Amino acid sequence: MHSWSEPAVPVLEGSGPTLRLYDTSARQVLPVTPGGTAGMYVCGITPYDATHLGHAATYLTFDLVNRIWRDLGHDVVYVQNVTDVDDPLFERADRDGIDWRDLGARETDLFRSDMTALRVLPPQHYIGAVESVDEVIEFVDKLLASGAAYIVDDPEYPDIYYRTDATEQFGYESGYDLPTMAKFFAERGGDPDRPGKRDPLDPLLWRAAREGEPSWDSPNGPGRPGWHVECAAIALNRLGMGFDVQGGGCDLIFPHHEFSAAHAEALTGQRRFAKHYVHTGMIGLDGEKMSKSLGNLVFVSKLVAAQVHPGAIRLAVFSGHYRTDRMWTDDLLTEAAARLDRWRAAAAATRGPDAGPVIARLREHLADDLDTPKALAAVDGWAADVHTGLGSDTDAPAQMTAAVDALLGIDLR
Repeated sequence: MHSWSEPAVPVLEGSGPTLRLYDTSARQVLPVTPGGTAGMYVCGITPYDATHLGHAATYLTFDLVNRIWRDLGHDVVYVQNVTDVDDPLFERADRDGIDWRDLGARETDLFRSDMTALRVLPPQHYIGAVESVDEVIEFVDKLLASGAAYIVDDPEYPDIYYRTDATEQFGYESGYDLPTMAKFFAERGGDPDRPGKRDPLDPLLWRAAREGEPSWDSPNGPGRPGWHVECAAIALNRLGMGFDVQGGGCDLIFPHHEFSAAHAEALTGQRRFAKHYVHTGMIGLDGEKMSKSLGNLVFVSKLVAAQVHPGAIRLAVFSGHYRTDRMWTDDLLTEAAARLDRWRAAAAATRGPDAGPVIARLREHLADDLDTPKALAAVDGWAADVHTGLGSDTDAPAQMTAAVDALLGIDLR
């Protein structure tokens, strides 16, 4: 599956401090210390209702991580999946009277165009579930052979499940107790009441073929992949164990990220899938979390079609901290558009205050667990000084334009 086009990213002089991010498994902010190459896996969309601002906030967050690493001199290997085989996709396709493959292709194309408009740096590996089926089949076979998975005793639907007790460290990523796990498992795609399972929390690895559903041949009979194992296989085969960041929304902490990590750890015998597990807060509208099930969605494509500048969308998202649950409002977007106008006017000036100290503060705030509110305030201060006639450095506007582009992904030209 092809990704989207990459915007040009200016190369800045100097470098900033080491990036520090909140690690969900450690419950604290810790340094992220890649080697020469930084690896990141961010869970992608199930391609329907793309791209709403809940999606956008997640991918904009990890775009900042990508940009900071590049500014620090790292090569970045970024991997993202597309869950283009899944029950919600089939349900939406049936509702709309469209083939699930056509719906998935249409929504994935829309997602690409939205990411291009928002100037999100694309993943080097953009992998659909359909094209990774062979990888999942091999993965599941190995888990079965090791005893970490089992086939339920059901002649009609011999589904394959992962044993939750297959690794001693299970539960470290989320830190949730069993009642919380059970609650989220039932709410987020799990099937605790499936007859034949050894434990209600055991997640599906391979769903045996059902009438009317797509399926692929495998040594254990025709079927299709489970959700968590899809991401485990895609990430493991492109990044290996111990890559730097696994990212996504906080609703993926459990069961999705817990089990994708557990699958890979059981397969390899290693204790940690990723070094950092990083999760974004939820974006809400009208007092509720923005979600497909509620239908309270604001779409990037509709904002852009209404002539909203993509830079204003980025600024509106960055006005709140990435880990904070927050509401989207018209006022938020209006304020972001006004901020963008002020920044663009300052960038078009012929002179301004020395940009060096401001760029240093911008780097420091972003390195501090992506503190975007403080980062925006630093640029606000510089722009305000320009508008009051302070500073005589003729290079400053161009330097600030490059820094805002490289670090925040906002084109002020």
